[in-house]
Amino acid sequence: MAQAPKVVVIGAGIVGVSVAYFLARAGIRAVLIDSSSPSAGATGSSDGAISVASKQPGMLMAFAQQARGLYARLSDEGVLAGLYQRRPTYLIARSAEEMALLELHASDLRSAGEAIEIADRAGLVGQILDLGECVHGGVIVQNDGHALGYQITERLLRLAELDVLRNCACQRLVRAENKVTGIVTSQGEIAADFVVVAAGLESGRLCGFSKAIFPRKGQIIITDSARPGEAAFNGQVMAATYIAAKRRGAKTPPSPIGLVIDPLLTGQFLIGGTREDNRVDTGTDIGAISAILREAIELYPPLMTRRVIRTFSGVRSASHDGIPIVGFHPEVDNLLIATGFEGDGICLGPLTGSIVADLLLGRDHEVDIAAFDPTRLAPSGVAA
Repeated sequence: MAQAPKVVVIGAGIVGVSVAYFLARAGIRAVLIDSSSPSAGATGSSDGAISVASKQPGMLMAFAQQARGLYARLSDEGVLAGLYQRRPTYLIARSAEEMALLELHASDLRSAGEAIEIADRAGLVGQILDLGECVHGGVIVQNDGHALGYQITERLLRLAELDVLRNCACQRLVRAENKVTGIVTSQGEIAADFVVVAAGLESGRLCGFSKAIFPRKGQIIITDSARPGEAAFNGQVMAATYIAAKRRGAKTPPSPIGLVIDPLLTGQFLIGGTREDNRVDTGTDIGAISAILREAIELYPPLMTRRVIRTFSGVRSASHDGIPIVGFHPEVDNLLIATGFEGDGICLGPLTGSIVADLLLGRDHEVDIAAFDPTRLAPSGVAA
């Protein structure tokens, strides 16, 4: 009987853990390492939107639909039972110009098969009471969802009985011609038949794609609980400026704040966030937090009665062409990379993990990720 290949997965965020989970389902136990601990990076500092509504039209929107479908199936199977919440997304316009953008986006969503409703201000207030006077109208996307990234990674680690080598930073890859034979870490060398790099920004350094990805920081707010154990309303609110930032060629200029108001099941609100390119610090600042709060209160005035109990930030890896980087390295036969998801990692993570596991195992998969292929980029050499 052939011996199973030894696989090392670098990065214990939602993408890396998903890869290891789906490999485990196929009978292969990967060595999973992280420079810190599971979900300590972007996965643990995200808003949890499993959203098709927020994706740019075309391939990314279609991929998000399939990713959302996997969440639903895993929830129904019991794998993610209690962690995935089906709920709508409310895209909100605060002007006629923003409404024109949302109507265009709604047309693309409808063409992709999404159940949507274009609503005027009265229609939105019928769904979410006490919206601010600034609200002009919007689009309701019915079938989106929500999941907290760190809860997903914890569940998958537990179900697959996976251990993580914590505080184990990968320093470089060990190469023999066009293959990787192992990695050198802060805790020693680990041999490998395959290496999967799902380490956010570090993926660029390790795989030679540092010029293809860049950091994008987002600052986020958590409030106290209005009604413990009950969300204030069903669904998340997303400002049109967030859609403008995601849609290539949008006439509405993007804002440094892509406002999202997320009513959690705890009764709290998660409010985000900024889009700050080329910042890698993980602190928050009063100017950015104040700007987020001003916009949020204008859109949903009941937030004025809530207290801010925590602010935090995350640094996401974003690709310069706005498309994730997923697949085999163009120059190294047994090296795979999965990075560049920016704020979409929670939504796309489990499906990406399933696909990467299939690629490694030589299995066919139904999802078209040709546009994600690293061969579109020019690597500058792996860290060996």
